[in-house]
Amino acid sequence: MPRTQFKALRMARLLIITLMLLPVSLATYKQNVATAAEPTFITATSESGSNDNQDEELVKTLPGFQNGTKTVNGIKLHYVEGGKGEPLFLLPGWPETWYEYRKIMPELAKHYHVYSIDIRGMGSSDKPTTGYDKKTMASDIYALMNELGYKNIYIAGHDIGSTVAYAFAANYPQATKKLAMLDISHPDNNMLKLPLVAPSGSYDESNPARVKFPWWWAFNAVPNLPEQLLHGKNLDIAYNWAYDYLSYDKPALTPQEKSIYLAAYAKPDALRAANDWFRTFRQDIDDFNTYKKLSMPVLGIYGSTGISDLGPFLKENTRNPKVVELKKTGHWIAEEQPEEVIKQFKEFFR
Repeated sequence: MPRTQFKALRMARLLIITLMLLPVSLATYKQNVATAAEPTFITATSESGSNDNQDEELVKTLPGFQNGTKTVNGIKLHYVEGGKGEPLFLLPGWPETWYEYRKIMPELAKHYHVYSIDIRGMGSSDKPTTGYDKKTMASDIYALMNELGYKNIYIAGHDIGSTVAYAFAANYPQATKKLAMLDISHPDNNMLKLPLVAPSGSYDESNPARVKFPWWWAFNAVPNLPEQLLHGKNLDIAYNWAYDYLSYDKPALTPQEKSIYLAAYAKPDALRAANDWFRTFRQDIDDFNTYKKLSMPVLGIYGSTGISDLGPFLKENTRNPKVVELKKTGHWIAEEQPEEVIKQFKEFFR
């Protein structure tokens, strides 16, 4: 066969094969485009965080404590309990889990039956696609209280847990013996006045007393975007920055402790649920405007370099507040100043 005819025949065969494969290639291309348009890491599910194995290992470091779960309001809530006495519910905040109270739980358990609870969307508790307004989350805690056989409780919260604890006291005053709030108030109209631009010196790492600027309150509330940006290594970078930024003059958490929290927020549904706590702030403000001034005893503890307006908030919205400022303390109060928190809690809840 002449060389030119051989080349022509080979080209014809290649053309036929290409035309045969073209529909398959187009189908694959369309499928890839569709997948890219809907990234798997922003898919919302109601699956549990599946931190059970981690919880089992962590509880072993707290003699006398054990894991527990109850199904309330159609979701599973996980908690760690220990001690004897009247019930004391501890509600953690962003971006942590029940483990944030590890330094104060053993001592408090000498006087109270302590429950450190993963709130809706946190840790090993369920992460449904709705119900992250603080009034609904407070109803979770109320239902858990009833399921555990109590009629009233002492309750304390930090950060997002503090907002839920306040909503609990506002909606169930008959079930609230005393309320303690750590560093964060409930969303109110003052939140609508927060500046867009950070105050001068907010990011001056050489100044441990710098004013902290909570820009992530707005960022986390953006629909879908945080989930697309904060996954994998990006989540580690962002959250590690927050852990250090909100400390005082040195990191309040060790690398190992940070890794425990990062593992709890690494899954897509966990990250989505955590951001949903912020996405409901507008509803939380509307609900707050319907609440009456609290009449039960209230303790507020805030760090001198935290992000708190807790003092003015409690003086305006509660009838019987005790407000404590901890000097040279950042946002992670129970981890930066555990001895002082134990002291204040024992005096207040006794």
